[in-house]
Amino acid sequence: MPYESSALPTAERRLDRQDVRTLVLSALGGALEFYDFVIFVFFTKVLGQLFFPAHMPEWLAQVQVFGIFAAGYLARPLGGIVMAHFGDKVGRKRMFTLSVFLMALPTLCIGLLPVYAQVGVLAPLLLLLMRVVQGIAIGGEIPGAWVFVAEHVPTNRVGFACASLTSGLTAGILIGSLVAAGLNAHYPASAILDYAWRIPFLLGGVFGFLAVYLRRWLRETPVFAQMRECRELADELPVKRVVRDHLPGVFLSVAVTWLLTAAIVVVILMTPTLAQSTFHVDRERAFTGSSAAALALTVGCLIAGVLVDRIGRAWSLLQGSVALVATTYALYVDLASGAVHFIPLYALAGLCAGVVGVVPAVMVAAFPPAVRFSGISFSYNLAYAVFGAATPPLVSYMAERLGGMAPAHYVAVAAVCGIGVGAYLVRTRRAFYER
Repeated sequence: MPYESSALPTAERRLDRQDVRTLVLSALGGALEFYDFVIFVFFTKVLGQLFFPAHMPEWLAQVQVFGIFAAGYLARPLGGIVMAHFGDKVGRKRMFTLSVFLMALPTLCIGLLPVYAQVGVLAPLLLLLMRVVQGIAIGGEIPGAWVFVAEHVPTNRVGFACASLTSGLTAGILIGSLVAAGLNAHYPASAILDYAWRIPFLLGGVFGFLAVYLRRWLRETPVFAQMRECRELADELPVKRVVRDHLPGVFLSVAVTWLLTAAIVVVILMTPTLAQSTFHVDRERAFTGSSAAALALTVGCLIAGVLVDRIGRAWSLLQGSVALVATTYALYVDLASGAVHFIPLYALAGLCAGVVGVVPAVMVAAFPPAVRFSGISFSYNLAYAVFGAATPPLVSYMAERLGGMAPAHYVAVAAVCGIGVGAYLVRTRRAFYER
């Protein structure tokens, strides 16, 4: 059964000034780093034209670019396991800073890469390599960030702390969406293909190095400091202990991560491209809707965190999953009917995708402090390697071959898994760390 932590700060108190400072700096740094990871997806059509042969069918080039995007997810377990190992052994803060540096460098390099017309097949191979390095970085960043903020705050604020970090990460999507929308509004398509596509990646490199600077002001978590002082750190390979002793927590975390991948990858990241290619929504309107959805998602995460601290993880997850299904279907039915209400429905779907703000609170409570980083990282990155890597090319292919409603069907299946987890936690709430 999921572990009820005895090492988290136990005081039932309000967030103090130091807590707020930690949450703000963590969320801001996470936003800048996650921008680096997701800006790629907002330019899939452009990258497909630039990094693959001109005679290749558009849908096939798009599928291949989504495949390169997905390769970042396949690389996540490697980065997650290595960084989590040292995070559980030598400290959360060091890995928290290293991950953002490893993200900034390849993002900057993508903005400097030659294209297919210049170097042929080497162009997509270099793009793939940069994406793999990004995946390694993000594999350690997100689990480490959740553990970092959860171990800094009192137990009655863990839900909000994790959700605020998740909100910061999703703000990175909003920044990416706004940058993409701004470029598409300011530059003609020919200029974007010529040189302007490089701008968001060069900005991402600058953003990443700024995040490295911000994180130097953070301090180690009280939970890790206490474990180190009391010599309670894992005395063996942390991930080995996770697999041997905490498989229920692993299964639980994998299940909720699938819900998270569907909400973020399909609803938020892929829908703008699918709206253009499948439903013929014009480019500027698609990116405007994307910005509205990303902003609503940021707010939705915070609402989810407040609900976790008030009504518990189980009911928050259950209700949020149902809302996600309903609003995603509403969005795609509207797209299939002419996209008359596209922007408001996309914003509503983004708000309900805020159920992802519940997910880290579920996972933090699933593992004991000594292996918490490794447990979350192993589960989360394993799930993302499977579901996150398969989702972009699979959903793109399904939309092309099976019809425009296919993405909504996929989200519904993942959300049913979230509903099942929520129902399970309602039944076993006494064995689950709720507050």
